Amino acid sequence: MPYFSAFNKLTVQVLNLPETPLKTRQNPQGKTEVFDAIRKKYVALQPEEWVRQQFIGFLIHHKNYPASLIAIEKGLAINGLQKRFDAVVFNRNGRPVVLIEFKAPQVKLDDTTFRQVAAYNLNMRVNYLIISNGLMHYCCEMDYEKNSFRFLKDIPGYGGLS
Repeated sequence: MPYFSAFNKLTVQVLNLPETPLKTRQNPQGKTEVFDAIRKKYVALQPEEWVRQQFIGFLIHHKNYPASLIAIEKGLAINGLQKRFDAVVFNRNGRPVVLIEFKAPQVKLDDTTFRQVAAYNLNMRVNYLIISNGLMHYCCEMDYEKNSFRFLKDIPGYGGLS
């Protein structure tokens, strides 16, 4: 259900996340853009971007993830095809440890969504996979020795990442 957000005067979807205040503007075409502090630029404020910005704010402000160790929308090659992941979190040694896929709130999270992020992980081999549509969030921890994974009840804080 949309609501009127006082901080940016936009109608946006209420999410199952603490709200992070965002800097917005109208571009010359009258479209709303949001400042992405990670990419250091304004981007179109679409439903998926709203989820991404709120979730990244949650990770930084509530789970103590360093903003400097988060990358957004970077390309990678999978089976010769160029793909783009939504977000990745690195450890302090520069190794990717969390891969995140975002969807718009109206998109149901299902096996297809999980397979998408799992396919991206074939090359990266992170310890954690997260999918979120802002309303539901799923996090699983990978076990490469047993070729399995387990879903976690909560998204770990940065200090708890292995």
